Amino acid sequence: MLKEEQEVAALGAPHNATPPTSTMIHIRSETSEPDRVVWSLFNTLFMNSCCLGFIAFAYSVKSRDRKMVGDLTGARAYASSAKCLNVWALVSGIVMTILLIIIPVLVLQAYQ
Repeated sequence: MLKEEQEVAALGAPHNATPPTSTMIHIRSETSEPDRVVWSLFNTLFMNSCCLGFIAFAYSVKSRDRKMVGDLTGARAYASSAKCLNVWALVSGIVMTILLIIIPVLVLQAYQ
C-alpha cells in the first residue's frame, strides 16, 4: 500500500460524503414596460389640457404599483394607457399653444 492509502485507511471514510451543492439565484431581467411617470408629471404640470396629463399621471402611478407587486401584465396595461393619454395630452397641448399664438397674430393683422 502506498503511504496515502494507509493514511486514508487509518482515518476512515470522509465524514461528509455528500457532494457539494450550489445555489442558483434567478435574477429576473427588467423586460417590463416603463411606467412613464416623468412624462406624465411633465404633462400634468405643463400640458394639462382637459386633465389628460393628470389622468395619465394616475395611470402611471398605478402601473408602478402593479410592477412593485409583481403583476407585469397589469403594469403593461396601465403603462399602455398612460402612454396613449400622454401622447394625446402632448399633442393637444402643442396644438393649443400654437393656436394661442396664431389667432392673436391673425386678429391683429386683420385690424391693420
